[in-house]
Amino acid sequence: MNLADTIVAMATPAGSGAIAVLRLSGSQAIQIASSIFTTASGKRLKEQMSHTVHLGQIKDGSKVIDEALATIFKNPRSYTGEDVVEISCHGSNYIQQEILQLCIRKGCRMAQAGEFTLRAFLNGKMDLSQAEAVSDLIASDSAASHQLAIQQMRGGFSSEIKKLREELLNFASLIELELDFAEEDVEFANQEEFQKLISKITHVLKRLIDSFAIGNVLKNGIPVAIVGEPNVGKSTLLNALLNEDRAIVSEIAGTTRDTIEDEISIGGIGFRFIDTAGIRETTDTIEGLGIQKTFQKIEQAQVVIYLFDAEKFKVESSKFKVEIETIKNKYPLKNLLIVANKVDKLSKEEIQQLNVTLSAVEGSSYLLLSAKSKLGIEELQNKLLDFVNTGALRNNETIVTNSRHYDAMLKALEEIIKVQQGIDSGLSGDLLAIDIRQALYYFGEITGEISNDELLGNIFANFCIGK
Repeated sequence: MNLADTIVAMATPAGSGAIAVLRLSGSQAIQIASSIFTTASGKRLKEQMSHTVHLGQIKDGSKVIDEALATIFKNPRSYTGEDVVEISCHGSNYIQQEILQLCIRKGCRMAQAGEFTLRAFLNGKMDLSQAEAVSDLIASDSAASHQLAIQQMRGGFSSEIKKLREELLNFASLIELELDFAEEDVEFANQEEFQKLISKITHVLKRLIDSFAIGNVLKNGIPVAIVGEPNVGKSTLLNALLNEDRAIVSEIAGTTRDTIEDEISIGGIGFRFIDTAGIRETTDTIEGLGIQKTFQKIEQAQVVIYLFDAEKFKVESSKFKVEIETIKNKYPLKNLLIVANKVDKLSKEEIQQLNVTLSAVEGSSYLLLSAKSKLGIEELQNKLLDFVNTGALRNNETIVTNSRHYDAMLKALEEIIKVQQGIDSGLSGDLLAIDIRQALYYFGEITGEISNDELLGNIFANFCIGK
């Protein structure tokens, strides 16, 4: 792409609506907009102040295309750091395309995916991690993912990385200076302070790396597998959680032969529920494949809901206990929630006995509910929230959600550990400097102080056109 071009794209999604927004950016943005936009006041658009909105008509020669609003942002006080004009027109597909083609005929070219944000990054309006957060913000579909993206876009994460990089760069400069005066045996870098800095960087990196485990699931939604024997109410439970008839419910065992997935937000956290095929011995090939997929989904899930029929439990309790122990032993690191369904069909005495039996199961939580009558669904939602460590989110701590940042920090930590090992073994400054420079490189990769065309291409290709 030629970054000297003036670019244009729709900033609103494709389709008809009340209004649509078209965005131009580049050195000729105001000039081109002025050539197609006649203000109602008769003033020339290109002579107007920055951050002003004007009513007028979009014209192709003498032909009026639409009555619209034009908003001017003059460089450097704009999203991209360039001259920007945003045209708010009526949301007709025909109008949108007419204005778009008119801008192109006047000298614009169509923007590529993410090119507006790329220009913002290249013009110093934001660093690379903040630019990536723009994409996450657009894609956020829960309060948690939105909060994480907002925090990163405002620079919470990058400011920590920049501060560490600046401190390390300062010591690296002093060590390099010592190398220049090696014959005079001069020490510029205070070894005690340097050791404190390495310990501090190690601690911060480990904390950020550990935060990725919770950050990744908060961003993408927490996968919850609903498992159990056929006909215990898994599909009914999914429908109750989603508050809609998403899965087919039938008294015929083995109705669900494939996994059904859907996502909802509970307490601002996204949960991705997976209704699986009932686990049982079967000669049906298709059902057998569904059961295989059930175990695959358990592997991927962070939380497993083991559902059973409370009515059958009193006569088949030993079998259910074996199944629960099997899941616990096979997946010891999974959060397991044991749920007894259809408790509305039990007597008070039977419910009391069920509570006693389930409370004796070690290492797991349990709950009694009726999916059909939606009894206990709210309690189930609260139990699921208990499995999520939202302490860091509530305290507004920095949480890493981007796998590229996670990978770069792992590599940076590896280099910092090498520096620590070098200090402990008394390595010379020139050898320490090699590992320090490499750690600085990985820090710079995160914020974009060190970048290349391939890296930028991969990041911004995932953006929508117009952003």
